[in-house]
Amino acid sequence: MPTQDEIFEKVRTTLVDALNVDEDEVTMKSRLRGDLNAESIDFLDIVFRLEKQFGIKIPREELFPESIFQGDPRFVTDGKVNAEGIRELREKMPYADLSDFQKDPRLEKMEDLFTVELIVRYLQSKLGG
Repeated sequence: MPTQDEIFEKVRTTLVDALNVDEDEVTMKSRLRGDLNAESIDFLDIVFRLEKQFGIKIPREELFPESIFQGDPRFVTDGKVNAEGIRELREKMPYADLSDFQKDPRLEKMEDLFTVELIVRYLQSKLGG
C-alpha cells in the first residue's frame, strides 16, 4: 500500500502531464477547475491516466459523479444542493470533505470539491488504505 505522499506524487505527475501545468501549481488543495483549469474532457483523460498509473479500474462516475451536476431536482433546489443531494454526495463520494461545501451548497460551488486531495483520498480508498 503506497503512502499518501507516494500517491500524491504520482497524482501530481499525472496532472502535470494531463493539464500541462507546472509541478508547483499542483498542491493537495489545488482545485481541478478553479486552479488547474481542467475542462470536462480533461476529467476523462485524468481518469484514464490514473488507471494506467495505478493499475486499477475506475468505474465511470465513481471519481467524478455527474448526477448532481446535472441539476437533478431530487438533489438540487433553487440552485442549491439540498439535504438529499448532500446524502447522495456522501454516499457516492465518501472520500470527499464536504464540510465547507455544506456551509454554501450552491451548485456552482460543487466544482470546488474536486481537488487534488479528493483524488488522493479516493485512490487511498481504492488501494485499500
